Amino acid sequence: MNSESEMSKGVSGKMKKYLQMGIWCFSLLIFVGYVLVWIVRPTNIFYLQWFPDIEAKADSVFFGEQGTIILIYTFPILLIATLAGLYLHLEQKRSNHNSESKGRFLGLVSWKRPLLTKGPLGIITMTELSFAIMFVLLLIWTFCSYLHSMFASAAQDAAKERDQVWEVKLEYSAIALGLVGNICLALLFFPVTRGSSILRFIGLTSEGSIKYHIWLGHTAMILFTAHGLGYIIFWYKTHQILEIFKWNKVGVSNVAGEVSLLAGLIMWAATLPSIRRKAFELFFYTHYLYIVFVIFYVLHLGFSSSCVVLPGFYLFMIDRYLRFLQSQQKIRLLSARVLPCEAVELNFSKNLGLSYAPTSTIFINVPSISKLQWHPFTVTSCSDTDPDTLSVVIKSSGTWSNSLYQNLSSSSSSPLSHLDVSIEGPYGPGSTFYSRHELLVLISGGSGITPFISIIRSLVFKANTEGGKTPRVLLLCAFKKCIDLSMIDLILPVSATSTTFDVSRLQLQIEAYVTREKQPDMNDKRLTQTSWFKPNLLDEPVCEILGKNSWLYLSIIISSSFILFLLLIGILTRYYIYPIDHNTDLIYPNLSRSSLSMLFICVSIAIVATSAFLWNKKQNKDLGQIKSIYASDQSTSPGSGYYNADKELGSLPLQSLVQTANVHYGEKPDIKKILSGCDGSSIGVLVSGPRKMRHEVASICTSCSTDDLHFESLSFSWSSLSMLFICVSIAIVATSAFLWNKKQNKDLGQIKSIYASDQSTSPGSGYYNADKELGSLPLQSLVQTANVHYGEKPDIKKILSGCDGSSIGVLVSGPRKMRHEVASICTSCSTDDLHFESLSFSW
Repeated sequence: MNSESEMSKGVSGKMKKYLQMGIWCFSLLIFVGYVLVWIVRPTNIFYLQWFPDIEAKADSVFFGEQGTIILIYTFPILLIATLAGLYLHLEQKRSNHNSESKGRFLGLVSWKRPLLTKGPLGIITMTELSFAIMFVLLLIWTFCSYLHSMFASAAQDAAKERDQVWEVKLEYSAIALGLVGNICLALLFFPVTRGSSILRFIGLTSEGSIKYHIWLGHTAMILFTAHGLGYIIFWYKTHQILEIFKWNKVGVSNVAGEVSLLAGLIMWAATLPSIRRKAFELFFYTHYLYIVFVIFYVLHLGFSSSCVVLPGFYLFMIDRYLRFLQSQQKIRLLSARVLPCEAVELNFSKNLGLSYAPTSTIFINVPSISKLQWHPFTVTSCSDTDPDTLSVVIKSSGTWSNSLYQNLSSSSSSPLSHLDVSIEGPYGPGSTFYSRHELLVLISGGSGITPFISIIRSLVFKANTEGGKTPRVLLLCAFKKCIDLSMIDLILPVSATSTTFDVSRLQLQIEAYVTREKQPDMNDKRLTQTSWFKPNLLDEPVCEILGKNSWLYLSIIISSSFILFLLLIGILTRYYIYPIDHNTDLIYPNLSRSSLSMLFICVSIAIVATSAFLWNKKQNKDLGQIKSIYASDQSTSPGSGYYNADKELGSLPLQSLVQTANVHYGEKPDIKKILSGCDGSSIGVLVSGPRKMRHEVASICTSCSTDDLHFESLSFSWSSLSMLFICVSIAIVATSAFLWNKKQNKDLGQIKSIYASDQSTSPGSGYYNADKELGSLPLQSLVQTANVHYGEKPDIKKILSGCDGSSIGVLVSGPRKMRHEVASICTSCSTDDLHFESLSFSW
């Protein structure tokens, strides 16, 4: 029976693996097509061939003009996000929560090594640089292509509008800058979607992708600011400055665009390092203006055009609403260890089914300090060694953290009995790589040691239980003062026992450096204190917002909410907007259309996400069991108040890890010398600490002539294999589009050959009578067949009223006044026979 069971599990595992491969290939194919659309978008191939064909098939009375754009730009990304969730769900079931990544592609190691270690962009790998170059090339290609298309008719349009050519070109340049900025905006929200299935699918984390959000934000604001300034200058030079105050019923709304740009500029100014570091609260609160920015951006362009950038924001809204649901629940805080170095370790109750990888992070909110501020902290506990608790360490270094420390260490005579805390997360990498190395060198500065605590605990658990080979660990930690050495003891969890946490089984060497003191302070007798909090039946343990099958539920939420949104927008368009646009003399205003569309998105996400959340909460039966355990054991748990934590640590194999560490006083670590002296075929170098330290370590690893050192910065996470696939895909798509366009362009070669062969018979250089050339045509002059009316203007309304036919296409090309007049006549017509099209340049 056992052999049959193992065989069935093996077959099931292979099926899941093949299904995952199919999902990966299909998603990659969709992504390649999506990138191809962005590359071809500014060309005539897209607007004259592809887009009209798709529009003819997709545009309907149910979805209106936004149906085509949703199909091209929104649907592919949401489909990839849904498939990514299914992929991660299968991976989770297949690996059985094993966080160790298997396999190593040695040929791609060089792509992951730091290439640039100095500069404003920080540490840049070869993969990042390749991806950034291709992205910049896409922006340049898009901008140049738009300008090439628009400038071709600049002289003609300037003559029609009675403007100067450079003024028209300035307007077109402003349009092109705005269109290029949409590319950055389309990607802006992906890095800040913490629970994104797409980021996890390609091996990234939100914490490690924040710098991409920063890069994209700066680029987008530069482009949008130039877009706005270009239009202001154009309006001023052409004496149309009142255009600034126009909010058109149909088309682009200038006022909305200005409000959106103003909100963006305020956010942008608050991101300056001098403001963000000295006034973090100002930076934090001004970033809520993104809501104003997005809403007025949609009102500026209209919902149809905004669907180009909808996917990223749609997934961000789902993630943000799920985080909102999770944040409404207060979390059970078990205890707090207050360290002499003005740091505190918070220990929360955790659902037994919650599993997370080392270096994961959570966001914490303490309403008694600030109801709006959420701060990220690295999880120091390990889900293997601490199955029912989750811990974080918070160093007092700012206004918020200092207030928390003062509240917990205020006075032993009046200790806190309870503290309300809300949590979002945990968020972290899907897999780790630590066991693949022969030696792990962990380099930390100050509170940067906290990510390494969970790594060491995980390796200790593996050495104690699995009996497998674990790497040797060299911990290099630098502190300013002797009192900070107490943070080393946090490696030992309070809940550890000698049978599950024997540190001696791990080859751990600790080298501690105290940089500002030359000898230990023997007069400082402060000890670590622990405060236990009274249980509250309304508090809950930390758990995943959507339970064990969170990725599956996320896929259901994405797909179901999008289908519900399409149903709502389809019903609205078919039975309300479409009759107004086609059966009356009115045009449904863009303001109402965009507002209702945004409302439907919010309603769809709220309904589906809330239903999934409540369903999962109903299925989570462990919560009641944990509550009953705490209620029954309340009398036996440590009471509220302070006591010496050494009593708890006395049962551990090592009472204090500081005693086993080699402490160096009054000096900084010579990292280059230490790394040069490390031996091993594969040495993983991880660094967590100040920016200067990270850059120094990266520079050392880069300058090393051997491939033994594998650098990793815990401020950034990357999967070189996944992103290499993306970079290669973009390169293939760009090359394919270029070659396809070149292949389709046959007219140029034909014209050249005709000119070459007919050079002797063709008219020479100079002027000649065109009538001689036209003599061979059936009609020597079409003017002779035309009805010419002298001294009068055409009565367009009368002419159109006299036209008969079931479908009459009305095309107009000329001055702005003429276009508006014809459009007004077609709009006021009571029948559906007239179909208006303006040949002026519009986007």
